[in-house]
Amino acid sequence: MTNAAPSITRETAAALVRRLQDAGFEAFWVGGCVRDFLLGREPGDYDIATSAVPDEIERLFPKTIAVGRKFGVMVVVEAGEQFQVATFRAESDYSDGRHPSRVSFGDPKADATRRDFTINGLFYDPIKKALRDWVGGEADLKARVIRTIGNPEERFAEDHLRLLRAVRFAAQLGFEIEPGTFAAIRHLAPQIKTISAERVRDELVKLFKPGRSGVSAERRTSEETRSAALSRDAVIETIASRGLLLLHQTDLLDHVLPEIAACAACDQSPDFHPEGNVFNHLRLMLSQLPDDAHPLLPWAVLMHDVAKPQTAEHDSATGSIHFYGHEKLGADMTVEIMSRLRFPKKQIEDVATVVRHHMQFKDAPKMRKATLRRLLMRPTFPLELELHRLDCLGSHGLLDVYDFLVEQAEELANQPQIIPPLLNGNDLKELGVPPGPEMGALLAEVRDLQLAEELKSRADALEWVQNRRAR
Repeated sequence: MTNAAPSITRETAAALVRRLQDAGFEAFWVGGCVRDFLLGREPGDYDIATSAVPDEIERLFPKTIAVGRKFGVMVVVEAGEQFQVATFRAESDYSDGRHPSRVSFGDPKADATRRDFTINGLFYDPIKKALRDWVGGEADLKARVIRTIGNPEERFAEDHLRLLRAVRFAAQLGFEIEPGTFAAIRHLAPQIKTISAERVRDELVKLFKPGRSGVSAERRTSEETRSAALSRDAVIETIASRGLLLLHQTDLLDHVLPEIAACAACDQSPDFHPEGNVFNHLRLMLSQLPDDAHPLLPWAVLMHDVAKPQTAEHDSATGSIHFYGHEKLGADMTVEIMSRLRFPKKQIEDVATVVRHHMQFKDAPKMRKATLRRLLMRPTFPLELELHRLDCLGSHGLLDVYDFLVEQAEELANQPQIIPPLLNGNDLKELGVPPGPEMGALLAEVRDLQLAEELKSRADALEWVQNRRAR
């Protein structure tokens, strides 16, 4: 770990282990929290494995939730936080590629060997500060390798979502996938389609989450880690860019996002896109994702050119490649793809809006002031602006339009009086304008004049309407 003081969560997790041990049970931290602990990362949560069965866990802790009693899984609520506490178990006879058809309780070694990857099969006793490794996980952590525990085809057959999890761990940690594990993923890639859309979506959201690939290069104390060999500078690549490449290399992309996979065979005109095909463009854009990016930005990147393979037109005279209307078709495809993955409706609408409008930005310096300000006031403008920046960095590298838009957005922010419309339908009704096309046209004209700063007050707007109707 780091030189920083232990977190309250970590202290509470250690106290739970101590209480179990004091009651005569074996107990360890297990899984991802041990992996992250050894890598010097603060675990997001702590899971505990124990010889205590659910009834004994309930008697020992005052507040528990039986989330999976028949599987030996309980949640203990302590200090306002939830900790998963599970009985050592062995599983077998997976019939659906996800759930074990029978579960038997066992010892810690059996519990370790049933897990997915060696780096997730480590057990740590925070009281004795001792690591228990029955699966070779410590060596793979040092070697920075993702490897299944035991036969990879058997491990993946137990839960096909592990195919995606292997890619995610490799991308997040900056690790390589061991050749045998990699080959099994490619062989079994079509099986990912047996997993529910919601589970696939959740893995993809984690995979494309903004952040850098690799581990922290912070110094670690000998007491808190097993080996200084675990320390290494972070890989300068985003999780999303490496994740997209790994999905493509393992053939999983063909089955979870086939529309994106098609982009690898879609060339672009080198004068505008020296980076080459659309897939390369997407990777370059994802490699520029800031750590604090909007969570939908990676999806806007993935979707913004998704229709290019279907709209590509080659100009034999000039050698150029055009993609007329790809933004409109792309918006429709965005709705289809994200709906297929069961994204929330609002998120789908926002990303589709960004995709539909992304080609407008190149024309922004030539727009009328009113048109430009309508663009700036779209609720999705901040997301659109970030997509445009990445779009430029992933191709020609020029940010003159981006800088212009930032300047215009700042100017608009300093004129808050422009934001609310000067008139509404009720105002026009009082002037005798009936609801209908005339009212809509008048409101639109008034709004344009307001945004162009030719009308600056409600009185000016009312007078303009009266004069307009009189003419």
